Amino acid sequence: MEAEIHIRPITAADNAQMAALVQSNLRAHGLDIPGTAYFDPELAHLSRFYGERPDRRRYFVAVDDAGTVLGGAGLAEFDGLADCAEMQKLYLADSAKGRGLGTRFVRLIEDSARALGYRFLYLETHTDLTAACRMYEKLGFTVIERPAGVQHGTMNRFYIKEL
Repeated sequence: MEAEIHIRPITAADNAQMAALVQSNLRAHGLDIPGTAYFDPELAHLSRFYGERPDRRRYFVAVDDAGTVLGGAGLAEFDGLADCAEMQKLYLADSAKGRGLGTRFVRLIEDSARALGYRFLYLETHTDLTAACRMYEKLGFTVIERPAGVQHGTMNRFYIKEL
């Protein structure tokens, strides 16, 4: 029997597992390089970063019954476009992939962004993350040119969706 997966807001106890998950995913795709989330200064303290602005930011983790973090996704303000949030750090453990969890996270982030008053949702990724690109396009995100204000210089695929 497959374990139940629960999605909830991140806590400080989740920070280390989530940072390791992000870094292992990027390393697996050869993206453990400067200009990616691999080196983000807030990566080891996601709960603090997203908790600093609860009126503009959210981060959620998926955990199994044993409390193991299987993935996470967040949103924060994006200064490059008006009324726009950025979906950030959507990463899944290999054991959680292919089970619809990515789609659940995207829908949750969309709903959360709407609830916070955002009208658009932006994201940046890399063309090497082909499964992610397919999912975003299937869920109605449109490819756009690189906007001003891109934080991760190595990322080369940019999307927007009107909420």
